[in-house]
Amino acid sequence: MQPQSYLEIGILLYPGAQMAAVLGLTDLFQAANGLENTGQSKLRISHWEFPAEGGAPLRVLDSTPLEGGEPVVIVVPPAFGNPIAQDVARRYAAWLRERHAGGAALGSICTGSFILGETGLLDGRRITTHWTSDDHMRTRFPKVRLDVDQLIVEDGDIITGGGAMSWIDVGLRIVDRLLGPSVMIKTARSLLVDPPHREQRYYSTFAPRLMHGDAAILKVQHW
Repeated sequence: MQPQSYLEIGILLYPGAQMAAVLGLTDLFQAANGLENTGQSKLRISHWEFPAEGGAPLRVLDSTPLEGGEPVVIVVPPAFGNPIAQDVARRYAAWLRERHAGGAALGSICTGSFILGETGLLDGRRITTHWTSDDHMRTRFPKVRLDVDQLIVEDGDIITGGGAMSWIDVGLRIVDRLLGPSVMIKTARSLLVDPPHREQRYYSTFAPRLMHGDAAILKVQHW
């Protein structure tokens, strides 16, 4: 029998990050580890945090303490309230770019996409974020191809989720990528959740853009 290998999933912690998503993802990946798996790989789940005094981020949680290693996927969880300020988000950009250049896939959930946006890696990519952040995302990152109808969008090695609870969908897609569809389906069944094939547009309300500067069109929209 071949020795077991570990595929590390890093979850980025930052001020205001929604801990329900952080801990939920951790539990989901641990649940996938506990299922019968004909492959030899298991998931190593880590939490990464930047020290307040500066410097490189540190693993502040490691489900399988091992020497060295790097995450093959890094997930940016959501935050409640307004998207993270640009100057704060930029603190994480260089590290995420380095990990991506080293081969890691990147994922975000809801407004976590605003941190990924600061890396420049979303330019020209098809992504999603929470539908209420549509205008904000287009203004701040005009080069992204935003599709807020979708609850989850995969564009190569970038995976983005819409609402705050889309961590379930993003987590299952990551399990699918790393451990295969069979383990993903078993994980969804064990947690009694649907596999990730829903759309965000079913949950949004009609909210036309009003900041276009055309007075005649605006008058009709208000009517």
